[in-house]
Amino acid sequence: MARSSITITDNRTGESFDIPIENGGVSAEIWRKHLKGIWFFDEALMTTAACESAVTYLDGDAGILRYRGYPIEQLAEQSTYLEVAYLLIHGELPTPEQHQEWVKDITYHTFIHENVRKRFLEGFHYDAHPMGMLVSAVAALSTFYLDAKEIHDSDCRKRQIVRLIAKMPTLAAAAHRFSVGQPFVYPDNSLSFAANFLSMMWKIAEPRYDANPALARALDVLFILHADHEQNCGTTAMRTVGSAHADPYSAAAAACAALYGPRHGGANEAVIKMLNHIGSMENVGSFIDGVKAGKGRLQGFGHRVYRNYDPRAKIIKRTAEEVFEITGKNPLLDIALKLEEVALSDDYFVSRKLYPNVDFYSGLIYQAIGFPIEMFTVLFAIPRTAGWLAHWVELLDQDQRIIRPRQLYIGAQERHYVPLDQRP
Repeated sequence: MARSSITITDNRTGESFDIPIENGGVSAEIWRKHLKGIWFFDEALMTTAACESAVTYLDGDAGILRYRGYPIEQLAEQSTYLEVAYLLIHGELPTPEQHQEWVKDITYHTFIHENVRKRFLEGFHYDAHPMGMLVSAVAALSTFYLDAKEIHDSDCRKRQIVRLIAKMPTLAAAAHRFSVGQPFVYPDNSLSFAANFLSMMWKIAEPRYDANPALARALDVLFILHADHEQNCGTTAMRTVGSAHADPYSAAAAACAALYGPRHGGANEAVIKMLNHIGSMENVGSFIDGVKAGKGRLQGFGHRVYRNYDPRAKIIKRTAEEVFEITGKNPLLDIALKLEEVALSDDYFVSRKLYPNVDFYSGLIYQAIGFPIEMFTVLFAIPRTAGWLAHWVELLDQDQRIIRPRQLYIGAQERHYVPLDQRP
């Protein structure tokens, strides 16, 4: 018997068999061979690995996050979002020549087809949610780029990757401008990725909008931190739809739709609402007592995977301090700092390993820069596009089978049809 294995005995027959432990997992193939028709019941796939991936390494107990082996701390401090996007998709950091070509390609594909803007986006109701518009617009791109269906053509695949990463900020800004009744702003290809997005968001009548470099850098750091996060709900949606060999726009729209759900992409919005509800530093203690009594929830603390301090939260806290030096302190910041101080000194939260996560401070930064709460999920989707596409490329290269989970049937057994006029 191998030391790195699990022995299973079927008590019905007395048969025993070994399953090797490889890369921290056990293959279900041997299980299927010996126990036909017996399925794992794993609600929400909490202990099921549905794929093998080399994109992101995450150790929730140790608080480690790495993209392609590179610690998130090093990338956030030294890299840029577009370089990180290249790393995620290609597996290696670019050479200077590759970086120059990549940035140029992204920069010059930021424009969207005029019909997307004039006939599609402007067809939404005046108070449409920006994220709902983004989900629909991303899906609609597949009808403008018919070559997107050629997913096994490497050159064609590259074009769609560049288009999606480049156009997401343009679509996002357009959705915002429409929702507040402002005219569309065209991309400015002389600006960096983050600065260009801020220009499309805030430009009014000036010939050129130059965002504060520190704010543009802060947004770029946030984009790096949100670029990928292993097999979360949105990424799983991307891989599920991608496994059917749908075009990348349709798959990315599915991922956006998953992100639109408040349980996935709405956490930083929930933090802002919680801080507004608390109202002042004096109310923090009573709020904490209420949470411990089961009368509320501490938003922005704890994580589905992390059982330690979210490494992104430490970076984002420093970024928040830098942003507030420029914009002035968000009045909610003092409440947030007090809340963090009280919670981290209370054994109730520490024993449950509830530490601040990336969402605890990100919403405060977005608010300070000027983004309305309705845009928070959209701001999540822009950088996550690179991670989604990295997983999409990976599953195609692996020739992954179409995803088709099993179920445990708990409904009625066979019943016989009764004609309508004979039913009681």
